Amino acid sequence: MSEDIECRERDGVMEILIDRPAKKNALTTAMYQRMTAALADCSARPDIGAVLFAGKGDDFCAGNDLQDFTRGPEGGEAAFAFIRALAAFEKPVVAAVQGLAVGIGTTMLFHCDLVYAAPDARFVTPFVNLGLVPEAGSSLLAPATLGHARASAMLLLGEPIDAETADRGGLLTAIVPAGDLLDHARAKAKALLAKPPQALAAARRLIRGDLSHLLQRIDEEAALFRQMLGSAEAQEAFAAFFEKRPPPFPRA
Repeated sequence: MSEDIECRERDGVMEILIDRPAKKNALTTAMYQRMTAALADCSARPDIGAVLFAGKGDDFCAGNDLQDFTRGPEGGEAAFAFIRALAAFEKPVVAAVQGLAVGIGTTMLFHCDLVYAAPDARFVTPFVNLGLVPEAGSSLLAPATLGHARASAMLLLGEPIDAETADRGGLLTAIVPAGDLLDHARAKAKALLAKPPQALAAARRLIRGDLSHLLQRIDEEAALFRQMLGSAEAQEAFAAFFEKRPPPFPRA
């Protein structure tokens, strides 16, 4: 289990805290495995009614730790397992987002029921820039949430959006002052637990609808992601990232 993920229970809410601030909370294989195990534990425990994701330090999550991710297939498989576990999770999920939310740091939010962000939050999905494809069902959920044009700018160009744009687009529940962010998210998670549990669960299922299409898209993305990860384009993009230079991508 990863020491960079802290799980703590508060009044029936399981807080999953990304605790690697020196690396902007970039996720490693072990961190993904810890979060997946935490979701499984929460699913099996009737005393846990909701999950709250938050990041310690100045940033929510800088996405994959690319050095860890490129060491072998374990990183990708751990990430895909977490994505499927989150998408299929049957209890309410709340997120508190500050600073950078990169890659999975943004796409995981599409699976959260309530998303609160500090004014400095910045959402970036640079998959194509790295020679990859979107993941976590974001190729389906981002256009549905933000609209085709805004989603295309994020997923094709890798253009970031700020908290106000994300709020107007429907990704966020609300923007909250940074100093109040975590307490506000905790209060909303606690408010969910005060609702009639059977009615809450039924309403959530209705809102989310049939998940089969979403899970199929997640699998389609994962297959393409694996394929692209071994491509010459991705190898050049990753090399350029580590060497801090612009990557050349010849058209022919």
